Amino acid sequence: MATHSYRLINVFTRGREALSGNPLCVFENGAAFDDPTMQALARQFNLSETTFILPSSHANARVRIFTPYYEMPFAGHPTLGTAHACRALGLGRNELTLEMKAGVIRVTAEGADRWTLQANPPRWRELAEPAEEVAAMLGLEPPDIGGRPLWGSTGSEQLIVPLTSAEAVRRARPLPDALQRLKSENEANTAYVFAPRDAAHPTGGAPAGAALQRELLISRFFFPQGPAVLEDPATGSATANLGGWCIALGRTLPCRFEIAQGEQAARPSTLYLDVDADRRVFVGGDVVELGRGTITI
Repeated sequence: MATHSYRLINVFTRGREALSGNPLCVFENGAAFDDPTMQALARQFNLSETTFILPSSHANARVRIFTPYYEMPFAGHPTLGTAHACRALGLGRNELTLEMKAGVIRVTAEGADRWTLQANPPRWRELAEPAEEVAAMLGLEPPDIGGRPLWGSTGSEQLIVPLTSAEAVRRARPLPDALQRLKSENEANTAYVFAPRDAAHPTGGAPAGAALQRELLISRFFFPQGPAVLEDPATGSATANLGGWCIALGRTLPCRFEIAQGEQAARPSTLYLDVDADRRVFVGGDVVELGRGTITI
């Protein structure tokens, strides 16, 4: 029997509110566990992801990311939350690198809790299904599709679907059986929808004046679990893939976005997306450590 320390961290919080954003569990010493135990611990905590910090020979730390059901090569909120924990553990300062299965990710901090990752160069591919079929899968009508859906990946492939309005985003109700037919390169069935947001819609996340320089979006991210469709409160990997979508569609660069997510999941979240003139994709948000604990196994 041994005692192991972990931290509970919320990422992409809205206005730095402690109980907003996407929750994460970070184990400080992942080298103490084998693969089956990591998976079992992720299932025990039952958060969207649990991470494990390990030594690295060419980064500040190596990070493994587990959902309750499988390991992921990359995910956004685990990257930012684990970077926050690594700095607290003395493994790096405000600029550090994290080695993941998807590659080495650079992460930087501005102040105490605003963290930003630089995503891998984006890839994208066309969707085989017509827009009308995508609309039906999402419980929407064909006129709700606002542009060209694409599969995108900066480490984790997801379907990126532009909608015509914030109302359509809120109205989306994916059909479980239909969503199962969407197959990414890693056999996942996920969909990220987004649309412009009313400028008066509050998020409380950006510094004074910053929101005026950013396009305001609202988004949702859906994924199946068994016979049900679940919703993620804040999805950094999909936000990075939205950056790739902007490049694929020939958006004028640089472009900057403030994205509200998580309202329908009762976990309001704010994410920041920047695509610079060199087509580099950055995803950021505010991180709050909620608590620490230990387990003995």
